[in-house]
Amino acid sequence: MPTFPFEVSLDVILQDPESYVNAVFSCLESEFLVLPRGAGFVEYPIFERGYEALKVATAGFSQFDPNQVFPVTVSEPIAIVVLRSMLGFTPPEWGYVTTQKTGVSVTQGFVRSLDRKVRMTPEKGLNTNGVTKERLKAMVQTACQLLSAGAPNVDIDQLHRLDKADTKHGAEGIRNLSIIGVPYAMLLYERFLGRPFAGHRDSVSEIIGDSLESAIEDVLSSAGVSFRKTKRAERIEGFDQTPDFIIPSEFNPQVIIEAKITEDDGTARDKVTRIQHLGELSLAGRSEDNPKYEVIACIGGRGFGSAGKI
Repeated sequence: MPTFPFEVSLDVILQDPESYVNAVFSCLESEFLVLPRGAGFVEYPIFERGYEALKVATAGFSQFDPNQVFPVTVSEPIAIVVLRSMLGFTPPEWGYVTTQKTGVSVTQGFVRSLDRKVRMTPEKGLNTNGVTKERLKAMVQTACQLLSAGAPNVDIDQLHRLDKADTKHGAEGIRNLSIIGVPYAMLLYERFLGRPFAGHRDSVSEIIGDSLESAIEDVLSSAGVSFRKTKRAERIEGFDQTPDFIIPSEFNPQVIIEAKITEDDGTARDKVTRIQHLGELSLAGRSEDNPKYEVIACIGGRGFGSAGKI
């Protein structure tokens, strides 16, 4: 078993820092094969129910009439998620295109809240009135127009987002594929282009990160250590980049903890830069023997191994 840096004194580490760096990286593991479900996870039977309701409303995906589709999105709101999946858009992208095409302002906040509400309570009908009704109607109208028209011609060095096996040829292509089934090779190709589970993975990214921060909180609380856990985007005086934990408080920082789990090397590099910057701040006007505070990095995931050593 390797010897970890927290098991020896600083003097011993400085004699051979490389071996201790290697020891830390040797224990970094990935958990990308298993994801937390998280709040708002939609089970397939529920998704399929929305799919079937939408299929009936569009006469087997042959007629995308907004007047027929809109009532379904109200009575079976999971159909909204199905429509978005057919488009291949994120909620903000759908809102942006709707605003551009209809002139109805569909803000990111509105469309994100709507998408979350549907995922949290997919079997509960929507109460639509006023602005909500206007915006949802505009979104349905935009989706129907795009899905009916299919992918337009673009320059040879460009790829249109609707140039997919189901939506490339408009309503006719969608209807044909819903009857004969999508060729497995094409299905795999589109999964490759879009990253499998990308939408769900992004939606639970904070849950994955919170597991490490919760563990840190438990350790500090069990040891009776006073600490301040900062909030996202919070401003702390004396720090141009807010750290994750401050011990004992921002009024007398003695120890700073930065925590991150990532499988992405770009994200890891950004975190490493933050940690290095905090270290520089701690030494501003001080010496290595007398820093303002100690900086501790709690890391996990293979992203840090790919990004290089801290």
